[in-house]
Amino acid sequence: MITSRSAQACGKADYGWLQARYTFSFGHYFDPKLLGYASLRVLNQEVLAPGTSLQPRTYPPVDVLNLILQGEAEYRDSNGNHITARTGEALLLATQPNVTWCEFNLSKEKPLTRMQLWLDACPEHENPVLQRVQIAENARHTLLASPNSAEHSLQLRQQVWVHHVMLESNETQTIRLQGSRAYLQSIHGSLYAITHSQGKEELECGDGAFIGEEESVTLLAKTPLRALVIDLPV
Repeated sequence: MITSRSAQACGKADYGWLQARYTFSFGHYFDPKLLGYASLRVLNQEVLAPGTSLQPRTYPPVDVLNLILQGEAEYRDSNGNHITARTGEALLLATQPNVTWCEFNLSKEKPLTRMQLWLDACPEHENPVLQRVQIAENARHTLLASPNSAEHSLQLRQQVWVHHVMLESNETQTIRLQGSRAYLQSIHGSLYAITHSQGKEELECGDGAFIGEEESVTLLAKTPLRALVIDLPV
């Protein structure tokens, strides 16, 4: 089963220095029916103006996965940890109780664009506070994050697998799913999502889709495509 969610139906914010699209309830955007999906709490795409930053904040027990689409970011916490990430890299922050994080756009000329996911974390699991990985430019399929660092992926504190897909027009990629739920997000480009039970579901640029009770999903790119498949057994 696939239930699509149009980009136009998502929550939005425009503060001048920050522009954002929220898949689930976040900040001023609240929908009691969309508080997250399984262990996926937040899925945002945000653009920070040159030279700006987000104020320090604490987090619930989550892993914060940032995928840098454009620009260069720096992240600092109140314990003195810091790291930078640039276009084509993904960064995982293992949040801790009472520790604040802040984010900076390091460029004075260019905006910073990134996707951000919050994934529920099991508090008994101890992971490195900061992890970073480079996504190969020519990789059609990359396992971006997993519970056990499979295929050199970022290690999550939860049974979740995050797949990064980049396809040219008319190319396909099939993702085998570990459990009964997944979320598909088009970052750039349009596609058909193909499943055994439902056939084709068309998604345009920025659209997402809830996937349930499927063993796999096949992405057929209508245009050059960049997408995430977030496999959420829990």
